[in-house]
Amino acid sequence: MIRVLDEQRSLDFYSQAFDLAVCDRLDFETFTLVYLKSDETEFELELTVNKGQKVPYELGNGYGHLAVSVDDLDDEHARLKELGMTPRDIVEFNHEGSLLARFFFIKDPDGYDIEVLQRYGRFK
Repeated sequence: MIRVLDEQRSLDFYSQAFDLAVCDRLDFETFTLVYLKSDETEFELELTVNKGQKVPYELGNGYGHLAVSVDDLDDEHARLKELGMTPRDIVEFNHEGSLLARFFFIKDPDGYDIEVLQRYGRFK
């Protein structure tokens, strides 16, 4: 679950960036819960939209983040750039002389970091 300021802006981002679509929406008096998923997995992302929230959320100094895996990291990186998004550079992360992961980060509209990983090894 992540808290978002502008529901439509977040829906547009997650749809374009990760092909996530609304699978359920629960409206309450003071907040709305929007559940997103893709056809590819059972993973769901819950967006919480607090009604009346006018200022961006403070993300704090903890380093929690969402991670998604993709079949072709290079293509995904290029696709996001073509959409006008700003993914950071691709990083190759090694452990004990062997490739552990290839990844990059991108920020969503609320400033949350999202790690995009190449499906490889333990990252499926």
